[in-house]
Amino acid sequence: MKTSILRLKSRKKRIGIIAAALAICCFVGFFVTDGGQAIVTAALQRQLPIYCVKKDDKVVALSFDAAWGNEDTQQLIDILGKYNIKATFFVVGEWVDKYPESVKALHDAGHEIMNHSNDHKYFSKLSAAEIISDINLCNDKIESVTGVRPTLFRPPYGDYNDNVVSTVNSIGMYPIQWDVDSLDWKDLSAQDIQSRVLKRVQPGSIVLFHNAAKNTPAALSGIIEGLLAQGYSFLPISQLIYKDNYTIDHTGRQQPVTASAQ
Repeated sequence: MKTSILRLKSRKKRIGIIAAALAICCFVGFFVTDGGQAIVTAALQRQLPIYCVKKDDKVVALSFDAAWGNEDTQQLIDILGKYNIKATFFVVGEWVDKYPESVKALHDAGHEIMNHSNDHKYFSKLSAAEIISDINLCNDKIESVTGVRPTLFRPPYGDYNDNVVSTVNSIGMYPIQWDVDSLDWKDLSAQDIQSRVLKRVQPGSIVLFHNAAKNTPAALSGIIEGLLAQGYSFLPISQLIYKDNYTIDHTGRQQPVTASAQ
C-alpha cells in the first residue's frame, strides 16, 4: 500500500513537471512563430504608452496638462514665445468648453493641442467603447476650435492598463506619458521645480507641467535657459516621436526599428 502511494505521488510529480514544460514550450513557441520584436515586447510585459524617445541628439519636449484652472495660460504662451519654443498642451474637453479662447490662443501661438480626455475619468475603469467615445468627444471639441484633430492622447492621472493603450492605438492615436515629472502640482517652489527638471532631462525626454500650477511660470524661464545652456533644442511631442517602425521597451522608451532588426 505504501509503495502504491509513493508511486502515485511520483507519477503526479512527473505529470506536473511535464505540464509545466509544455506550458513553457507553448510560450516560447509563440515567440518563435510570431517572431517580431514588438510582439515579443508586448508578450513579455504590459502594453506601455510612450514615456520618452531614443534620440542621439539633445532634444526635449515640454508638455502641459490643462484640466481645471486657466489663470496662467497666457503667461505660459508669453514665456514660450520669448524663446520661440513650441510645446504640447493636453487639454480636457470640459476645459475646452470653458476656455475656447485660450485653446485658440495656444493654437494661434503655434503650440499643439492634444487630447487629455473629455472629463478626466480614470480610463483603466472604462471599456474600449467608453474610451473611444470619450476621446472622440474631446477630439471633436478641440477640432471645432483649432481646425486640427488631435493625434496624441494622455490619460488622466497617468492612469492606464493594456486595454487603454491598445484601444488608443486602435483608433490611430499615440498614448503619451512622460519621463520627467516637474511635480509642479505639489506647489513646489520655482527653484525646486527648476532643479528637479534640469537634473532629470535626457535626450528624448518628455517633461510634464500643468497650466495652472502655482509656480510653473516662475520656474519655466530658468528651465528653458538651463536646457539651452546644455545644448538642448525643443520640439512638440508629435515631432519628437516616431510614427511607425518603432518598438517600446520595458521603460516606455520608444525607439526606431533598424533595418538590421527587421
